[in-house]
Amino acid sequence: MPSNLNLLPYPRWLKRFPGTYTLPARGLLTLDRRVEHWNPLAPILRRLQDSAKAAGVELLTHHASLPIALKVFASSIAPEHPEGYGLRIDAGGISIYCRELGGLRCAVATLRQLLREYGRRLPRLTMGDWPDFERRGVMLDISRGRVPNLQTLLELVEHLADFKINEFQLYTEHTFAYRKYPSVWRGWGAITGAEIKILDARCRELGIDLVPNQNSFGHLRYFLEYPPLKKLAEVQEPYESADKTFVRYPTTLAPLNPGTLPFLRGLFDELLPHFSSRYFNVGCDETWDLGRGQSKTACEARGKGRVYVEFLKKIHCEVKARKRRMMFWGDIILNHAELIRGLPRDAIALNWGYEAGHPFEKEGRLFAGSKIPYYVCPGTSTWMSLIGRNDNAFVNLTEAAQAGKKHGAVGYLNTDWGDGGHPQPLAVSYPAYILGAALSWHASREKGLEERLLPHVLDRDIFHDPTKRMAEAALGLGVAHRNLKFLAPNVTPLGTVVAAPLPSTRELTCRDGLKYSKSIPEKHIRAALDGIEAQRAILYRARPANHAGDILAVELDMAARMAAQSCKIMLWQQELAAGKAARAKQLARSGIRELQEIERDFKAYWFLRNKGTTAKCSAFLRWRMDDYRKGKLHF
Repeated sequence: MPSNLNLLPYPRWLKRFPGTYTLPARGLLTLDRRVEHWNPLAPILRRLQDSAKAAGVELLTHHASLPIALKVFASSIAPEHPEGYGLRIDAGGISIYCRELGGLRCAVATLRQLLREYGRRLPRLTMGDWPDFERRGVMLDISRGRVPNLQTLLELVEHLADFKINEFQLYTEHTFAYRKYPSVWRGWGAITGAEIKILDARCRELGIDLVPNQNSFGHLRYFLEYPPLKKLAEVQEPYESADKTFVRYPTTLAPLNPGTLPFLRGLFDELLPHFSSRYFNVGCDETWDLGRGQSKTACEARGKGRVYVEFLKKIHCEVKARKRRMMFWGDIILNHAELIRGLPRDAIALNWGYEAGHPFEKEGRLFAGSKIPYYVCPGTSTWMSLIGRNDNAFVNLTEAAQAGKKHGAVGYLNTDWGDGGHPQPLAVSYPAYILGAALSWHASREKGLEERLLPHVLDRDIFHDPTKRMAEAALGLGVAHRNLKFLAPNVTPLGTVVAAPLPSTRELTCRDGLKYSKSIPEKHIRAALDGIEAQRAILYRARPANHAGDILAVELDMAARMAAQSCKIMLWQQELAAGKAARAKQLARSGIRELQEIERDFKAYWFLRNKGTTAKCSAFLRWRMDDYRKGKLHF
């Protein structure tokens, strides 16, 4: 309801603290007892006292010709927390009580949600609220093939602010437009410094800390393929994995090479001035190559863990010299737990894990016991799934919040990765974004409460669908993989079959996709396909109320169409393997036609939301067309 949001133009007036803000006279109208009590999705309310009776809710009545006062008080009666606030709505108007500006921002986010729910009639209520985690963030991968355009990012952070997210990161390997390295990022749609400055300014207005994120040890394949930088790689050439199923390309900097730190200094000095944040995520995860090349002798003599920590400390010195606080991924140091206590005390470990049942509890005890501040970092489980695996994500998000609260994690960072070309769109991630925001605000709610409230909030605030079908379809698609009755960590066949790389490339991500047809019975594949098509039919009947909702509907359907192709490819593979050549050719002809239509529509939609081209994101569509034409199984 844009007209209702205009009653409270968030957040430009927030500089008036404390003070009085006047809502327009057309704002809140008459009593309507037929409105049911609002069921808010956390992170809205922790404690709520309202004047509702069992028979209904008493709503604020105000004469339409008079303005309504919104008064903001700096007050010690607010919860004792930088983002704590009290909110009172009664016949005298709307009053907000808070100790700091952060509390005011969170109160306004709640009030905006009330306006979206109730429109021009608000309930009388008195409440107090505060978060469980000091820092509540979302991290979006922009390094795998999809770099959102500036308008998409601005839209995203506005949504996140409305759910009290106060930190945002853009995971970057080679997709910042560094002046010195255009050969590295050209063709990827890299984000520019000017765009970062605009996004950073808007994030500050919204109370979001836009944290710079540049991987600085591992995951630097495209830098290390650039001939002038190849000498900085720990290993110079690709090497076979231990299980011989894929090839690892050089991705890790040589920590002892004299040119490595000067290279990083150049990146830091160009990147960091575009951000106002006092934090900096330097990554340093999955340093697979370490000890295999230039540092082999040192790792054998001192231990791989010590060589890693020594270089991490050097990076810390560079970060500290630039007056930032270092964040780093905690996976490597957890393999050398005896070294955790030797880390700099102001460094923040980012403890990631993306499967239900991840040992956040055990790992949290290690960081907390070592007095190292840390975040819990679950994930959206959207990558290599195309349409999500919400069942895993929702458990993972919940377990991280509960363990993080128990062991004093200072932050909660919900990560959204793009492995395999990042073909899944933002529309697929929103359910996990909103649930993660809820849990990072209040980790200990009634079991399943947020999931029950999630569809209503998604349709109201994200999809803008009054028919309430878009959320139903999005959540249904996110569990469609269960019909396959086949589980694999970090992926679903619905995401990986269509996106599997050519076996000759021996790439890591989605590499098993073309093998799944041997393990999944036909009836389960058909059940999954029917389930996807059923959700698409629901989606077709949705009627988003604005252009943003229309685009999200297109995104959801595009992802669903590609996931459906995974099912059809497996059915074709099974016919081919059974020697049913005529039926296989028939499926191949229809498959090629449908993939061509998807490729055309994908390219047409792409520029509405993203930079660059689809070349890095959807090359697999052509690979599968070629497979159909050749009529030959890879496995």
